[in-house]
Amino acid sequence: MVKKKLFSGFMLLLFAVLCLTTNFLSGMSVVAVDSALTPHSKASVLIESGSGQILAEKDSTKQLPIASVTKLMTILLTLENIQNGNLELDSKVTASENAAGMGGSQVFIDANSEYVVKNLLKAVIVASANDASVALAEAIAGSEQAFVEKMNEKAKQLKLQNTNYVNCSGLPAPSQYSCAIDVANIMRELTHYPLYFELSGIWMEDFQHPSGRVTTMANTNKLIRYYQGCDAGKTGSTNEAGYCLVATANRNNMRLISVVLGADTSKNRFADASNQFNFGFANFESTKVVDSQRNLAEQVTLQKAKENNLILLAEEDYFVINKKGEKPELDTQINLPNKLNAPLKQGDIVGKVIISKNGVVEKEVNIIVQEDVEAQGYWQTTKSILEKWSF
Repeated sequence: MVKKKLFSGFMLLLFAVLCLTTNFLSGMSVVAVDSALTPHSKASVLIESGSGQILAEKDSTKQLPIASVTKLMTILLTLENIQNGNLELDSKVTASENAAGMGGSQVFIDANSEYVVKNLLKAVIVASANDASVALAEAIAGSEQAFVEKMNEKAKQLKLQNTNYVNCSGLPAPSQYSCAIDVANIMRELTHYPLYFELSGIWMEDFQHPSGRVTTMANTNKLIRYYQGCDAGKTGSTNEAGYCLVATANRNNMRLISVVLGADTSKNRFADASNQFNFGFANFESTKVVDSQRNLAEQVTLQKAKENNLILLAEEDYFVINKKGEKPELDTQINLPNKLNAPLKQGDIVGKVIISKNGVVEKEVNIIVQEDVEAQGYWQTTKSILEKWSF
């Protein structure tokens, strides 16, 4: 017990020295070295989700195997396909022999049996099921290999520079790797899906097979039960990758994302992530400065439109992160033209929200047309002209 207390005290002292030597708490432009926060892991990162601001990191761009954390991209693409209408939650998928034959963690699906998409997705999120992952991949892309191509395409779209996928499950493969910051940014994307949080919050549940057989699933992310505010995450472990974890927690309207890769034990990956969360929540706070649900159409005059149905929204929410007690000078400018002429197409970029902190531009967020705006027809245009003349 005495040794443990001495070790804990030493680690806290070491962390304090690191903070002083990096000048971290005196400015957000300097990233903390979090060796003291995550002593059991090969690489790690802590970010604030709303801004993407890195609060602490250790070798966060180092290419490493990440085991079943790979499934984070499988989950993201599945949710995207559901959102886009390419896949229905209640539709049924016939499990192939290939999917049913996956080793490692699984829910033991039966080949040639039909499973509901939502249940397969739940099995991936809660139980890290390799067989369910492959079944979803085949349902979306026709084959696991075709799905892997989509995974790599999405990685490029998200500008993940140190990630390459070979399979959708995370089973060992020499050329499959990622890094802590790339994993954190995939989790940022997942935070936009309420269904992800709904399924990630399940602690234990039975997986029903068409034959009547039942497989009990237990959530592999222990932090959802034992860390206040943690509501989602993904684990992974192989001999090659060690013990890996990505988790997210929300307190006082601030969402943090922690990634630890290559921890030496399962217990220590959760300890390292908890240390990162404790550090983030103790030292920082966030302010929402861009609301993606606020219609900015009132800022412009719409002309030559058949109907006044203009909806202009910021492309994303944006949060400014600062250390507690700091009072930064924040300035948000909405740059839109005074007038917009129809026709306009959904997805058109018509302006920007520019966020400055202490006089320095920190972020530019596009303003997007949300629905098509049709132009007036000939007779409607003529009527408008006559009305002006009459006036």
